[in-house]
Amino acid sequence: MSEGVDYASSGVDIDLEGAAVASLVGALSKSVRKSGSRGAPVDLPGGFGGLVEFGDSLLAMATDGVGSKLQLANILNAWAGIGHDCMAMNVNDLLCVGAEPIAFVDYIATPKPDPKVHETLGRSLAEAAALARVTLAGGETASLPGIVTELDLSGTALGWLPKEAAITGENISEGDILIGLPSSGIHSNGYSLVRKVLELSGSPLDAAAPFDLTGRNILRFTDGDITLGEVLMNPTEIYVDPVVDLIEESRGEGGCCSANSLKGICHVTGGGLSNLLRLHPSLGYHISSPLPVHGEFNWIQQQGKVAEREMWRTFNMGCGMIIIADGKQAGEICNWLNQRMSGVAIIGEVRTHGHKVSHIHPDVVFQHY
Repeated sequence: MSEGVDYASSGVDIDLEGAAVASLVGALSKSVRKSGSRGAPVDLPGGFGGLVEFGDSLLAMATDGVGSKLQLANILNAWAGIGHDCMAMNVNDLLCVGAEPIAFVDYIATPKPDPKVHETLGRSLAEAAALARVTLAGGETASLPGIVTELDLSGTALGWLPKEAAITGENISEGDILIGLPSSGIHSNGYSLVRKVLELSGSPLDAAAPFDLTGRNILRFTDGDITLGEVLMNPTEIYVDPVVDLIEESRGEGGCCSANSLKGICHVTGGGLSNLLRLHPSLGYHISSPLPVHGEFNWIQQQGKVAEREMWRTFNMGCGMIIIADGKQAGEICNWLNQRMSGVAIIGEVRTHGHKVSHIHPDVVFQHY
């Protein structure tokens, strides 16, 4: 390979997707439900989930799928963590609006049902529901030969929060601190680029992972050394525990932080660090001490000759969620989180240097989501 690959050349153009979503949203009609009635929409610009009124509470909803990670699952016949991926992509978004996830429904589309695969997916979803503290409230399975060629899995999560308690990002201010929560791996974004790198490198998925995995918790589905395939399939981290408990601490008395100390929460998914720009219309963010980058990201970059900015634009790079906290309480919040999830650290701060994300690496700058 004389030239490096990127996400767009692998089949996914993030900027084009953003434009398409904007066109879709612009064409949608307003809700027929009026403000003050159950189901009336609550404005949340740039939010990670949708909010509607429900009496003295708000209901939050998020919907997402696993994406092309499923193609690797199909090749490896490795479905044990896929339910976690689907659950995580939805409930983690709910956390970003300050909601507690409470229920989940799934949708499986397949060209032909396979009882063994469906059983494994069911177990994975049940395990993920326990981690997310949600009720599995139902779902749908559709056999669609001629429409789908491989199994597809998506879902919708429902959450709730007290009225007037949404975490919107609107109160973020200069000097607030960014706290990074570590990812478990690639999570469920960027797999078109991953598969392109695998194709170009010729690396076998059943070979031992060619990078250090010290301290990593990898879901196993083979014997012997941890394989490259197992690392690439490691399930997405579910952040409900400890983030829901942290949110409740901020709403109570005598907790680790006071009310309004949590200014914003960002789920680092497709678009990488540029997701931060969804939280506030004018402020910027500087990443001065990024969390350690997992070995698989370095391997992808080296094998595909992927540019530094493209890596941080496509992948979470070791940080799956970012909490923006009041500067005076960020240290205490970070310590509280570290007692419940190892590897949490302060990674940067909010700045008034324009609406952009800057980074300790000079090439990594994002000025739009």
